[in-house]
Amino acid sequence: MNGKVDLHMHTNHSDGFYSTSKIINKAKELGLDAISITDHDSTGAIEEATELGNELGIEVIPGVEISSEYNGKEVHILGYFFDHKNKEFARYLNFFREERIKRAERIIKKLENLGLHLTFKDIISVSKNSAVGRPHIAQAMLNKGLVSSYYEAFNKYIGNGCPAYEKKVHLSPESAYKIITDAGGLSFIAHPGFMPEDILKELIDAGVDGIEVYHPSHTPQKIKFYKGIVSEYYLLESGGSDYHGGQRNDDENFGKYYTTFAALDAMKKRLTRSIA
Repeated sequence: MNGKVDLHMHTNHSDGFYSTSKIINKAKELGLDAISITDHDSTGAIEEATELGNELGIEVIPGVEISSEYNGKEVHILGYFFDHKNKEFARYLNFFREERIKRAERIIKKLENLGLHLTFKDIISVSKNSAVGRPHIAQAMLNKGLVSSYYEAFNKYIGNGCPAYEKKVHLSPESAYKIITDAGGLSFIAHPGFMPEDILKELIDAGVDGIEVYHPSHTPQKIKFYKGIVSEYYLLESGGSDYHGGQRNDDENFGKYYTTFAALDAMKKRLTRSIA
């Protein structure tokens, strides 16, 4: 079976624009057969997505995206097939969400020093119950008329290296792998197209289960290269649209970037062997 499998997308439980039900229905409309919602530091969408997926005939794989840091660079780690009710796993995610709030408060202070008045309440009105992130801050700034566009907020104030930028609290990639593995899941390096080859090799040597081969940022040449890496190092492959919606203007990516059931089956077989 060569169905479409999108293993990288986000809902409004983190920095995505749409609700879980909207994402599942869009997936159905676009002919996706299996998906994973990989919200940042949040598994809040999993149960609703699974229930709706069962109704619409879409397989939903538990997913998450965790930020880590290696040699001063941010590295995103995708987790799949973990037990989202695992207490230790939930404890880590809760810690990351609390750190996001502290980061947002530091950004607010920096904006205040720049003469831009924004309150945490302004941000919460955008993020609601989801994990707070810079996209929510950018939207709150736009809502208050502090910037003329969502992108101005990033490019002028809160983007990397800008006056109100604040780093996230990160853990090492190895720690991210372990958190996911200890909860019964598989770890993948997200969109490796953004990192040098020697760094990718070091991250692989550290014990990751696979890499994201298909991603909107990957050229056909890079996809071919990463498929070669997967074969050489006996890794698993994943792929997806990294869909967020809303201000990202990435609607054309949803349903366009995906992997196959063969890749999904390989993940399931790896899990079965590790349990046996």
